Amino acid sequence: MALSMRLSRGGSKKRPYYRIVIADARSPRDGKFIEKIGTYNPLLAKDSDERIKLDADRAKHWLSVGAQPTDRVARFLDAAGVKERAAKNNPNKGKPGEKATERAEEKAEKLKAAEEAAAEAKAAAEAAPAEEAAAEEAQAETVEVAAEAVEEATPEAAAEETPAAEEKAEG
Repeated sequence: MALSMRLSRGGSKKRPYYRIVIADARSPRDGKFIEKIGTYNPLLAKDSDERIKLDADRAKHWLSVGAQPTDRVARFLDAAGVKERAAKNNPNKGKPGEKATERAEEKAEKLKAAEEAAAEAKAAAEAAPAEEAAAEEAQAETVEVAAEAVEEATPEAAAEETPAAEEKAEG
């Protein structure tokens, strides 16, 4: 007789509650079983002590007799330290492929370049007020020099320039 350690469902609709049982592999899921060795309530919090209750001594006995645990029960046994379980998932399966990795690297390089450009712009903006102040001073000096030149200009020079401008306008 092939023995299996599996879950037998109880509870009402949408409110599952499981018994961890030892049963003949040919019997139905919720049918006849040999012995109940624990319970599992998936509705409780994962860190709750009441979520999984397991009689470790009986589980060891049934494993020594040849009972085969299902995947879920094997997880419970591994967590309880009764039986070591090898991980079945391929750890490399979730890793991105070569092209996705290349795209991610390119995106990271572009982001880094954008951050550097932003830092340079910020540094230039901080240096710009000093440059603007110097430019304003130079502009003010230019305006003062121009004003002095206008004051120094004689009315005769202004009169000479005016008829020449009128002749050009007429011609």
